[in-house]
Amino acid sequence: MSIKSWWRKVANKPKRPCAEIGCGNLTEKTYCKIHEKNAVENQRIKQRAYNRYGRDPVIDAFYKSPEWRRLRALAFERDNGLCQRCLKRGILKRADVVHHLIEVKEDWNRRLDLEILESLCHGCHNAEHKGSPHR
Repeated sequence: MSIKSWWRKVANKPKRPCAEIGCGNLTEKTYCKIHEKNAVENQRIKQRAYNRYGRDPVIDAFYKSPEWRRLRALAFERDNGLCQRCLKRGILKRADVVHHLIEVKEDWNRRLDLEILESLCHGCHNAEHKGSPHR
């Protein structure tokens, strides 16, 4: 047995119980192989329902507009494609999202204002919106 294969075998995380209620199977992931497919499908169903009934169609149309796409590209360029919050902590991380500091639904007139935009990685963007319900 090579050191590399031995290390892979030893370095595995300990298994934990499946997150499905009542399932006692042990897994290295959140769900066991039996319930993993169901969890993924349930997430897709929830996302489809939110997209269909939970999103504001006017705001959704704005985020698909050519004006937003151009402004988004300008914000990425201004920020050199780096997450601004990570950069403040001394971490260089690629930005994935352009975030409105003042939400579009709060001030529709400033939706195309470059000054209230910042480039963020997914982690920082999710932390910004953590706990806030989808509106």
